Amino acid sequence: MRNTVRHQVEGANSLWHVYKTVPFLKVVKNFIIIQMARYTPFLSMKNWLYRTFLKMKVGDQTSFALMVMLDVMFPEKIQVGRNTVIGYNTTILAHEYLIKEYRLGDVIIGDEVMIGANSTILPGVVIGDGAFVSAGTVVHKDVPAGAFVGGNPMRVVYTKEELAKRWADDPIYGEK
Repeated sequence: MRNTVRHQVEGANSLWHVYKTVPFLKVVKNFIIIQMARYTPFLSMKNWLYRTFLKMKVGDQTSFALMVMLDVMFPEKIQVGRNTVIGYNTTILAHEYLIKEYRLGDVIIGDEVMIGANSTILPGVVIGDGAFVSAGTVVHKDVPAGAFVGGNPMRVVYTKEELAKRWADDPIYGEK
């Protein structure tokens, strides 16, 4: 289950209440920083922009590929561990605006995680250390450490133990 905080709204749908939930100028600033980072080829610059201007926690040697889209309203709720790869055109959300409510939730991505291209990470999920997320996956619940997950709806394809068996003799991923 995702760990989100629910906020009820009255009247129009919650997106009509957006600037009661987040300041307009914060969204403008975040949008500009995110767009700059989406197109820059310099990984260290992306991480510096995210840490400095968006107040994100980003581990050393983490790589955000081209066109990664971070939550424009609440990027400070996103934490990414060390030596992680976020694939091309992945979206990471820390909010969702619905009809009668909006929800906020921290997104915690562990160390040495691989997230495939075109994935979507929903608010309130934890992706454990060493996990693999297949390309195009909608991550709608927590991912166990070391697991290989994929699909929509997301499911565990291989547990950490199953991957260890499959890769036992692999020269790159096998036991050393």
